[in-house]
Amino acid sequence: MKFWELYRHSLMACTPREGRPSIAPEKLLRAQLLQMLYSIRSERLLMEEIDYSILFRWFVGLNLDEGVWDATVFTKNRDRLLEAEVAKQFLAQVLELGRSLGLTSDDYFTVDGTLLEAWAGVKSYQRIEGKNPPADDDPDNPTVNFHGEKRSDRTHESKTDPEAKMARKGEGKEAKLSYSGNLLVEDRNGLIVNAMVWEANGRAERHTALLMLEQIPGNRRVTVGGDKGFDTADFIAECRHMQVTPHVAQNDGRRGGSAIDQR
Repeated sequence: MKFWELYRHSLMACTPREGRPSIAPEKLLRAQLLQMLYSIRSERLLMEEIDYSILFRWFVGLNLDEGVWDATVFTKNRDRLLEAEVAKQFLAQVLELGRSLGLTSDDYFTVDGTLLEAWAGVKSYQRIEGKNPPADDDPDNPTVNFHGEKRSDRTHESKTDPEAKMARKGEGKEAKLSYSGNLLVEDRNGLIVNAMVWEANGRAERHTALLMLEQIPGNRRVTVGGDKGFDTADFIAECRHMQVTPHVAQNDGRRGGSAIDQR
């Protein structure tokens, strides 16, 4: 029996006769892909776009006269899909298909990372000792004045998402509660072969890059490319210890110079 059929049977077994209807997993994944590609900011707006657009309906797999799901039903089914790791298995099968067709490289890779903004609001970023902001006319959403207050991850944390850390993408950019999203990409067709989300602590890109490089099957020598943020002595030394040739941009402006030698 095929993968999707097994998942449908599991949904039917755990879905009550009088309750929230289930949604086919392939339609859930297609709808989420539309949401990411077109930067649709909410599930409710996504349902409206699918309802109005014939192209979206065709891509998701809905007939023209078929009703679109309720936004709450879609959200609950999506959460159940992700908790069951079905989406992860689906992407793993896509990667395996690319490998079987010879579309991926086994020797040349690139690592990179970005910041993923957390869903926690800035107002939730408060002192760890639990000093609450003064009450005002709106206790559920109080006015908080951060001017003149020095905040850091050592003294503050988010009350709604303690694992999120304050980080910014570059000099002069606004700091936001974030996570570090990191990718390992093969260089033949630019397909993602591994991904990791980590704490945004300033070292997450190099740390997760080493973890993903370690998971590459086989013991042959491979190469890895990266920006100058990966030009540190620890990262370069560990790459060479793992039989990985680092092709990273040199950071000559760093104290002590670049860690890349004449090799």
